[in-house]
Amino acid sequence: MTATIHASSSRKIYLLSDFHLGAPNYSASLEREKKVVAFLQSIEDSAAAVFIVGDIFDFWFEYDHVVPKGYVRLLGQIAKLTDKGIPVHIFTGNHDLWMRGYFENELGCTVYHEPQEFLFNQKACYIAHGDGLGPGDAGYKFIKKIFTNPICKWLFKWMHPDMGVGIANYFSRKSRAKTGNADAQFLGEENEWLICYSKEILQKKQYDYLIFGHRHFPLDLTIGNSHYINLGDWIYNFTYASFDGETIKIDTWEPSH
Repeated sequence: MTATIHASSSRKIYLLSDFHLGAPNYSASLEREKKVVAFLQSIEDSAAAVFIVGDIFDFWFEYDHVVPKGYVRLLGQIAKLTDKGIPVHIFTGNHDLWMRGYFENELGCTVYHEPQEFLFNQKACYIAHGDGLGPGDAGYKFIKKIFTNPICKWLFKWMHPDMGVGIANYFSRKSRAKTGNADAQFLGEENEWLICYSKEILQKKQYDYLIFGHRHFPLDLTIGNSHYINLGDWIYNFTYASFDGETIKIDTWEPSH
């Protein structure tokens, strides 16, 4: 059953993604975390729901009794929202796909590992982080199958956290050095896999909005009678989307002081 979330001009639905906390170093990550927290604080009194659509962290793994060190400002702010009765919906991304209970049990969030459908008032929305969807990227799709394999996850958790997280951060930095800011470059409508994927989805079922993270640039593209929304990121753009009961709009957050 498709979940319905009601919003209005005074109680909006907010969506944002791709914080990549932890990258590229502690000081830059902390500055970015404080900006995200300040934004979430600014919407406490106007949020009907909050969607964080993947890649909160540059790496995240939940052991049975250990979670990665740091990020207490963000985790505390998310808990504050849910304690106030504001639903927080979190999608795993390709950098933080190893969530398995902490955000649900400790912070009161709902976590999704696959694309989901929602009704925002009467607007049909398809929401996903976006990694591994659409044509191409065969290498990542193969690696994702390994990373999400239960045996591989079981083996990784027996590695001491200092070693496991250290290895993961090393490969994350190496990958980022290789790709640079490629995720922030728009490749054109015909070459963006998520746009191609959205067109395929719309041939099967109509949605008013298809909303993704993953690609680090904000975009609102009309496809027929639908809108393809890319939320951007909080590394370069500091963008978010909001639904006011009628339409979804992308904005750039700027602190009031």
